[in-house]
Amino acid sequence: MKIAYLDCFSGASGDMINGALLDAGVPIETLRQELQKLPFEHFEIRTEKVMRCGISATRFEVLDQEEADHHPEKNEEGNPAHHHHSHRHLKDLEEMIDHSALQEELKEKARQVFRLIAVAEAKIHQMPVEEVHFHEVGAVDTIIDVVGALVGFQILGIGKVLCSPINVGTGTVVFSHGTFPVPAPATVEILRGVPIYSTDSQAELVTPTGAAIVTALASGYGEMPAMRVERIGYGAGFRDLRRPNVLRLLWGQTEAEEDQDRICVLETCLDDQNPQLTAYLAEELFGQGALDVYLTPIIMKKGRPGLQCTVLCEAEKQESLLSLLFRESTTIGVRTRWERRRILRREVKTVPTPYGPVQAKFSFLGDEMVNVLPEFEDMKKMAGETGIPLKKLYQEILPRMLNPK
Repeated sequence: MKIAYLDCFSGASGDMINGALLDAGVPIETLRQELQKLPFEHFEIRTEKVMRCGISATRFEVLDQEEADHHPEKNEEGNPAHHHHSHRHLKDLEEMIDHSALQEELKEKARQVFRLIAVAEAKIHQMPVEEVHFHEVGAVDTIIDVVGALVGFQILGIGKVLCSPINVGTGTVVFSHGTFPVPAPATVEILRGVPIYSTDSQAELVTPTGAAIVTALASGYGEMPAMRVERIGYGAGFRDLRRPNVLRLLWGQTEAEEDQDRICVLETCLDDQNPQLTAYLAEELFGQGALDVYLTPIIMKKGRPGLQCTVLCEAEKQESLLSLLFRESTTIGVRTRWERRRILRREVKTVPTPYGPVQAKFSFLGDEMVNVLPEFEDMKKMAGETGIPLKKLYQEILPRMLNPK
């Protein structure tokens, strides 16, 4: 599988992501052709090679004609001053995307990015999502940043995006609502559940747009996975800092046919809890998005029998599942760690059988199907309706799924 790894040691913004994609090989003319499918006129894309602390990087900038005519001041991120930007609602942005000639897959992902920002703003300002005003994010340059990034990953044929922990910077940032500490409220809300950290760089290193693009695309966060790197791209931030103000993008092939990612493991031991509460806890953990929950019998101190509760989850679910463990169990401490895993590619299909359709999960190693598992609830229902023993149904249906004619 072709994957991309975003190394955000100096943060992320929409223009940095686009610059890194161009630096990694996205043809600028192909990108321009795709962006012409948006319902905008008279915008200009500018790119140039710049140096950031001795590293050559690509600077990406978008100007629409109105902004260019006014020559507005640049803010610290290199975007036109906020008071020149259009104010739009989520509905306006979604209509622009819907009326474009972009592929439907790109439209859906773009709507997802803007909704992430809208939901964050709505939560901060305690208002319905539909009433949120997009100020900075409503500008033409930011809309093109979002769509350009999505198009760039598609052009490179990236099947999966992974990301490092993100450096958010420190200090303060001035925008339409006033002066706030870094990271800005919307940015940190979008990055909820994502591993972030701060260094002594006195700058806003992550913008809401950059945060939304990354969280919409990245399927995991952590160290760089095992991969054969084919190309490397550096996208330049607007400012020159004491550290290289660039986003690094590495893309290539995974070392194995299996998919790879990192998961969070939550673990705690219980020896003073009603077993009925433990069963309920496991159900709730699954209901809140845990990938897996399992209970292991153990002997604890003073010879007391207990259970070790282990929860596997994705990064964005870590905090909510931790809270659930503390609220719904008697534990006073939970261990957390990150582990790497390899998983087979999976497809869920509805398979016809002599007794009716059954959903089944097929697993593949490369192009080879190596496992198939019928959905238990479908099989159970079929056994009840036909009167055929469940064991016999499995014996008859599994060979048909493994060797379809």
